Amino acid sequence: MATISAALSSSIISTKLHQSFNVNPCTKLTPFSAFNSSFFSSVGCLHSTANRAVFPAVSRNGKLWSNLRVNASSESKKKVLIVNTNSGGHAVIGFYFAKELLSSGHHVTVFTVGDEASEKMKKPPFNRFDEITSAGGKTVWGNPAEVVKVIGGDSFDVVLDNNGKDLETVRPVADWAKSSGVGQFLFISSGGIYKPTDEPPHVEGDAVKSDASHVGVEEYISTTFSSWASFRPQYMIGSGNNKDCEEWFFDRIVRDRPVLIPGSGMQLTNISHVRDLSSMLTLAVENPDSASGNIFNCVSDRAVTLDGIAKLCAQAAGRSVNIIHYDPKAIGIDAKKAFPFRNMHFYAEPRAAKDVLGWKATTFLPEDLKERYEEYVKIGRDKKDIKFDLDDKILEALNVPVA
Repeated sequence: MATISAALSSSIISTKLHQSFNVNPCTKLTPFSAFNSSFFSSVGCLHSTANRAVFPAVSRNGKLWSNLRVNASSESKKKVLIVNTNSGGHAVIGFYFAKELLSSGHHVTVFTVGDEASEKMKKPPFNRFDEITSAGGKTVWGNPAEVVKVIGGDSFDVVLDNNGKDLETVRPVADWAKSSGVGQFLFISSGGIYKPTDEPPHVEGDAVKSDASHVGVEEYISTTFSSWASFRPQYMIGSGNNKDCEEWFFDRIVRDRPVLIPGSGMQLTNISHVRDLSSMLTLAVENPDSASGNIFNCVSDRAVTLDGIAKLCAQAAGRSVNIIHYDPKAIGIDAKKAFPFRNMHFYAEPRAAKDVLGWKATTFLPEDLKERYEEYVKIGRDKKDIKFDLDDKILEALNVPVA
């Protein structure tokens, strides 16, 4: 069992590109089609080329939209309704978005799916909704299919659906918004709708899976509203998140257990602090003309390897880490059940948000993971009795002694 000691500086991969020349600061330009794990490992940098048309009017070579610009002055303060999911990792998006809107002087109502008295509401971010109400926001609960019953006669300028994953769920909210004169409709889609590609990263306009339910929602709102935008997030971190991604690594690192990563560990992904997602959404609210009709990859502008995540989590915890790689198929293990991230390259670039909205990323994993580790310890999870049955099964299959 080897201790991984590679420099952390090669773990985080900057995907920032010069808008005119695709210049990578680490080395000379290299066709991205030549990308492979060994190449990436040797240079620690990412190159993005290939001239492929994307939505709505930009190419992979970094060409700017010529007909869209950020408004010079902020729009008037808006009344915003956030329809927020009550489960999964996306709930924290609505929480941060509401707080940012309120701090900017907008009026916010958070409509959470379900019952206020449910057990789910005792968990983050729902148990922190007093941070919204104390800032002047309003919180309500109910069934989105009965939005009129829940909202009553309140009117809104903007609606964000951060709940539905398919048209059946979103349509009642969208139809109500249209009939009640809502000026702008925003939708939290998913970065998972892109088809796998041999030319990462995913950029706006790349091919999507025809059977992805989010696609139907995007198509519907694009024909229903004159002002709309869709946001495709990937993995996220931040205080209040309850998805158990970085915690998966902390659970093993603090107990001196090996971190089992499927494949080579050089698979690229994107982890964004949720504050970056909420700032992108807020810019869309305040610049509706620029945002209208656009798909936005709602992600940070840096990629990280799976091994890199493990090393950064260990650094945040002030510990060393033992990484063991394995082939899930060879040992009959479902990687989806054994590991919290996709066992493949899965990351996108936020080109549209930068170009159209003037958005800037602030995610910095070395520091952001420290925040998460402090919360991890604060709630006592580092002391909890946690079973690692599936890990032990993998170690046994690899003939590695179980501690």
